[in-house]
Amino acid sequence: MNDRRRLIPTAATAAVTVLGLAALSACSTTAVAGNTDKFDVVASFYPMTYLAEQIGGTHVHVTTLTEPGQEPHELEISARQTAQLEESDAVLYLKGLQPAVDKAVDQSGVGTKIDAASLTTLEKHGTEVGGHDEHADADEHGHDEESGAEDPHIWLDPVRYAEVAEGVGKAFEKADPDHAADYRKNTAALVSRLGALNTEFEKGLAGTRTKTFITTHAAFGYLAERYGLTEEAISGLDPESEPSAARVKDLQKKAKADGVTTVFYETLVSGDTAKTLAEDAGLRTDVLDPLEGITDNSRGDDYIQVMRANLKALRTALGTK
Repeated sequence: MNDRRRLIPTAATAAVTVLGLAALSACSTTAVAGNTDKFDVVASFYPMTYLAEQIGGTHVHVTTLTEPGQEPHELEISARQTAQLEESDAVLYLKGLQPAVDKAVDQSGVGTKIDAASLTTLEKHGTEVGGHDEHADADEHGHDEESGAEDPHIWLDPVRYAEVAEGVGKAFEKADPDHAADYRKNTAALVSRLGALNTEFEKGLAGTRTKTFITTHAAFGYLAERYGLTEEAISGLDPESEPSAARVKDLQKKAKADGVTTVFYETLVSGDTAKTLAEDAGLRTDVLDPLEGITDNSRGDDYIQVMRANLKALRTALGTK
């Protein structure tokens, strides 16, 4: 195991002392990282935490920077969390999702920095993603996905998420070679579960009556592309951005033309806009969870369970033949 421990900068040490941090046993926690007898990993938010726990198993101590129920895009790094980074053996994050995390990681002295975004391919997505007539629609409606920003929501595509898992497993093996065999085994098991989940989505979303679904923000572009669907987002990649009146009107027209029955909202941001659009258009509302965090309101206790709940919600909204 890692016998070395880094010297913590004076400021970081002071922050830890003031906040009265104490070492905890090996588990996922939002409290303290580093100085355990485990491989200490800081994960930026839930999808990274899940990977670290599943791949690391009993050999890792995982600390999550984003509290349960906290909107990850808005995270600001505290002095305590800066200290956590400096004490840890590795950090697992998704560059481009949380600017404060990106900055903190760049400035930290962590020896192993694992950027999930570098372990698969990212694409540019706008408010409309997927569908065979996507570019023709873009010419008419002016929201071609190519005009969007690079989309970080790779974990909502089980295939891309499995690619990330494989990369994380290799990084763990290199950083903690004493337990490399277990990391390989755990990674293979996780990739297998994600493969089975992908099959469930392929079968479950084949032959639906409509292929279009409306969401609060554009988190499900990769999922839509993977399974031949079209995501129409009220807002763009930023969950806090406000849609224009023209966008709302466009969505109302598309909902009627494409046989949309449901407007999806999510658990960590306000669903008011989605509910207003649904009411005005005579549509239902339901939750489609972007899995940025697990809370008491989540439809499941972990990634696999919530993704299966998402599949059920999509099947209901899209209509199965």
